[in-house]
Amino acid sequence: MSDMNVNQVLAQMRAMSIEAGAKPQPSDTSGDFAAMLKQSIDAVNNTQQTASGMAKSFEMGQSDVSLAEVMIASQKASVSFQAMLQVRNKLVDAYKDVMGMSM
Repeated sequence: MSDMNVNQVLAQMRAMSIEAGAKPQPSDTSGDFAAMLKQSIDAVNNTQQTASGMAKSFEMGQSDVSLAEVMIASQKASVSFQAMLQVRNKLVDAYKDVMGMSM
């Protein structure tokens, strides 16, 4: 492992684990589903943009971004996108079920 310090990477992973397990902050929306959905999509978009920016920085040779950080950000973006895709699929299935109901 050239520039990566194993202890530093483990500390970052532990910090991210604690962050992921933390309870989400209450938002100011009053239960509006459309606002909540848009907020979630924006969060996924921000995650993907952050990962893309870190990858560009690493490719340009900037020393403030390590390969481990780039890979972690890329995987976070991938997982969040896959989760959003599964939510979309479930919403489409629910819509089809409701439209198929007879009155």
